[in-house]
Amino acid sequence: MSDNRIRPIIFLILLLFLPARLLAENIVIGMSAAFTGPSKGLGIELYRGSTAYLEHVNRTGGIYGQKIVIKAYDDGYNPIPAIRNTIKLIEQDNAFLLFNYVGTPTVTRILPLLKSYKEKFVYLFSPFTGAEPLRQPPYGEYVFNLRASYSDETEGLVDNFVSAGRSRIAVFYQADAYGRSGWDGVKKALAKFGLKMVGEATYRRGAEHSQNFKAQVDLIRKSSADAVISIGSYAVCAAFIRDARDAGLNIPIANLSFVGSESMAELLLQSSRTAGKDYKKDLINSQVVPSYQDTALPAVQEYRQLMRKYQPLPPRDLTEAGYTPLPYSYVSFEGFLNAKLLVEVLKRMGPGPTKSRIKGIVESMNSADLGIDAPVTFGPHLHQGLDKVYYTTMKGDRFVPLSDWQGWEK
Repeated sequence: MSDNRIRPIIFLILLLFLPARLLAENIVIGMSAAFTGPSKGLGIELYRGSTAYLEHVNRTGGIYGQKIVIKAYDDGYNPIPAIRNTIKLIEQDNAFLLFNYVGTPTVTRILPLLKSYKEKFVYLFSPFTGAEPLRQPPYGEYVFNLRASYSDETEGLVDNFVSAGRSRIAVFYQADAYGRSGWDGVKKALAKFGLKMVGEATYRRGAEHSQNFKAQVDLIRKSSADAVISIGSYAVCAAFIRDARDAGLNIPIANLSFVGSESMAELLLQSSRTAGKDYKKDLINSQVVPSYQDTALPAVQEYRQLMRKYQPLPPRDLTEAGYTPLPYSYVSFEGFLNAKLLVEVLKRMGPGPTKSRIKGIVESMNSADLGIDAPVTFGPHLHQGLDKVYYTTMKGDRFVPLSDWQGWEK
């Protein structure tokens, strides 16, 4: 038999006896998020945190021999690109599931797609938003949230402000689905005490830190508010704080977890250096994950170790030049925990995971341990794994855990 005929036979024999893990296809996870624009730090850091954990998993054998690969697209925090990206991920990339989407205005617009593709068993995991439409019919059954909701965050902020004697609460918010979701949460939380918000001001999504927000500050100052809850992203919220302090509005200002605490802190530090003023006082940020400084928690130890070891970078083809990755952040830690949950789900599915089994596997999870001293539980009517809210305040150059609210008592 000639060499030309022997070689194909040998190749087929080797192929048959190669370990299955060497032949396994990657598990493709689809992500659409802001990698460019004024909110790019959110998408980038969420991606980096998840990548740190997935890189470790892939290098230590993957999931029954299969590697997990995030296929990411940039949507700039805008709904239309998010819709296009989602269709591409489902139709062309055959993503096993969707993951780490960023923002209410984008996610709420892709929810109808999840329902229309229900025959393909398309689910969205761990979106970076606490909006209610993801948690309610008719779309809640297609989304699995790890983080607490905006209702949880705003209720906690209102409760603490009212307990501190600050009942005249105003709201500064992004004029879209995200801002209205937080606005509604504040309204309902105040109603428990027979209160109403005393003032409100809005801004357009996509606004830049360089813009002036004195008009919004004036609206809130005229309301005689004694506290403000901001529902926005880091660039604008930092600018609002800057302009509020410059105008003499020195009342506590609170932000939701979506703001991106470290990115906001950096902008405030820059503004403080430029103006020779301290813009860091009287700030409170709610968080949906524990502090990444709490090294008593196993997940925090692991997160810090793997971020240092792998130093994950954002996708080079998606990001703009000049972005400096953060060593640690609440956003990347949330991405890390999202990836831990994802891996736990895939492990429970066993070899050869199939989309049709996703829902049943997740809904059977009870008290899963991610290493944060807060068990994660899902069920047929429970698609939010955590509801705990944490509070931080800015000290020095960073946001640190807030132990009590006595400093803001009237």
